[in-house]
Amino acid sequence: MKNTKSPAGKTGAKPATKATKKPAAGKAASAAAADKRGLVIVITGNGKGKTTAAFGQALRAVGQGLRVLILQFMKGRDYGEFIAAEKYLPRLTVRRCGLDSFVMRDRPAPLDVELAREGFALAKKAAASGKYDMIILDEINVAVDFKLIPLEELIDLIRSKPPALDLILTGRYAAKAVIRLADTVSDIREVKHHYAAGIKDRAGIEY
Repeated sequence: MKNTKSPAGKTGAKPATKATKKPAAGKAASAAAADKRGLVIVITGNGKGKTTAAFGQALRAVGQGLRVLILQFMKGRDYGEFIAAEKYLPRLTVRRCGLDSFVMRDRPAPLDVELAREGFALAKKAAASGKYDMIILDEINVAVDFKLIPLEELIDLIRSKPPALDLILTGRYAAKAVIRLADTVSDIREVKHHYAAGIKDRAGIEY
């Protein structure tokens, strides 16, 4: 007869325990978000990688079941991140709030101002809605510096945002008042850039 005893002398394996059903990722994340303190993160500086860093943060948040909205100011091109979000990341929403053209710093076109203002109105509405756990305002610092959006309105959004909402602000020229209000500030410095060697922008690197 076959011996059913284990090496420790106990018969058989332990009875299977009933599996507990885990809550859906979105519900669990939302419950956790309700108890956390949202951060204000600024990514500024003249180096390459500010938007890239913000999208990396968004990807991490989406992986944890959080709902993320990204508003891209002064941009209208179908960047790779925009295409990827539409195709593969249903919890990541990306909206463009600009044109695929340069904005004149001292003389922005009326349409540039209009699109930026519309984008900022959407940001305020989204923040108040409670629909998102994280909102990223890409190139908002530049939009403020170019006078497309009043600095006072951005400061008011930072101060009045829901306590649990993470707010990430990217772009050069971050205002000192914004830096003072932020919890984390990264200043990305350019050490070397391939443009200086005459290497042009290309898909997958710049867009």
